[in-house]
Amino acid sequence: MTVSIRTADFDLSAEVAALRAADPGVGAVASFVGCVRDRNDGAGVSAMELEHYPGMTEKSIEAMIAAARERFDIRGVRVIHRVGLLQPKDQIVLVAVTSAHRGTAFQACEFLMDYLKTQAPFWKKETTPDGARWVDARVSDDTAMARWELPSAGAGTGRPG
Repeated sequence: MTVSIRTADFDLSAEVAALRAADPGVGAVASFVGCVRDRNDGAGVSAMELEHYPGMTEKSIEAMIAAARERFDIRGVRVIHRVGLLQPKDQIVLVAVTSAHRGTAFQACEFLMDYLKTQAPFWKKETTPDGARWVDARVSDDTAMARWELPSAGAGTGRPG
């Protein structure tokens, strides 16, 4: 189970290969890659800057992975989240999960991504034609998290304090 917060990009194939390399019991790999869009809430986006609290962010994601391990029979997890200044089409996040069976891998990957969107302490600022703006959490993210019957703190919202 690994967590990496970094500015550098990642290679999906290399990350998945490393995740499953030492485990012959892996029967399924599910992954999600999130990317910077060129539009949000009807406005053009020319850049996105992501901030976090070093140490606290990694601990939060490690707790999220522990919760997934309790809930699902997963074999491995890799979470990479980029920070710093990103451009449209850049990769932001990778969540990859291995398990013996596909259903478990899909569910755990979705659970982790929902948890990451609502609980991990990241803050996003977009650059638009009207200037910079902090990105608030989406109601749809909280709704997605609610189906797992865990509280949603909205940690990934607004501006860092």
